[in-house]
Amino acid sequence: MTVDLEGLRVLSTVVREGSFARAALALNKTQSAVSYQVHKLEQQLGTAVFDRSAYRAELTPVGERILVEGQRLLDQAQYVSSLVEQFSEGWEPRLELVVDGMLPSARLLAVLKEMADLNIPTHIQLRVEFLGGVSQRFEQAGAELMLTLVPLSDTRLSVQALADLETVLVVAPEHPLALAKGAELAVLQQHVELTVHDSSYSKAHGGTQTFGGERVFYLSDFRAKKEALMMALGYGWMPLDQVEDELQAGTLVELDYLGGSRHRYTPMLVRRLDQPVGRAGQLLSEKLQQQFGLNS
Repeated sequence: MTVDLEGLRVLSTVVREGSFARAALALNKTQSAVSYQVHKLEQQLGTAVFDRSAYRAELTPVGERILVEGQRLLDQAQYVSSLVEQFSEGWEPRLELVVDGMLPSARLLAVLKEMADLNIPTHIQLRVEFLGGVSQRFEQAGAELMLTLVPLSDTRLSVQALADLETVLVVAPEHPLALAKGAELAVLQQHVELTVHDSSYSKAHGGTQTFGGERVFYLSDFRAKKEALMMALGYGWMPLDQVEDELQAGTLVELDYLGGSRHRYTPMLVRRLDQPVGRAGQLLSEKLQQQFGLNS
């Protein structure tokens, strides 16, 4: 059975206006045309929607239910029509951004909130991976944008360097390394190192940030790593923004390592040169650059 949306629209107008005559005026139709449209709807449904036995036609129980469900269809049709219009203006139906989990989540969420507040039609999906898993997800999912910390040399990609992010080598104050002064590499290698595992299938970058000791514990993300550090399970690198409060409170301390306890990474905003992003992708890129800043 096919139900005419125009019939539902006329039905809704008749009920809202209170009569066929006033509905005809509201719809700029003749009263006979309104009556015909309602009759046609009743034929399609195979039942009456109005009880015409009284002086003024009233909805039947079936008509009341049809009115409610029909209004939902009309609202959905209006929404679809609006989406089509917006998509024709350059907004993408969907947009996927893949980011490295080391990046400050507060900044990313701030950008997503700004995008949500604009009420654009594009459905934006944020995916979090680590190290090589970021570019792997970007390729396999056909994502439009990514924020990665792993250097790239693919000429098919547009790469915009953002402002550096700082990491710090930390340990719990009760850990033996907390008392070490000018600790050498050999000293660090005697203790458990904590790191976040590369989320790519190949684990291509899984060992590039370790100190080479025999005991390395791989955690799923930086939240779990931070918990392990607070328990004095081991030592490890953390994004400075995620441990600033703990360093200030003394619940974590900066490890005095001879090779340096600070390291800087350059996040890179990447998109495909052969697949230009639409209005949402352009806007998201601009807001990410504003939030993270450009590399000077």
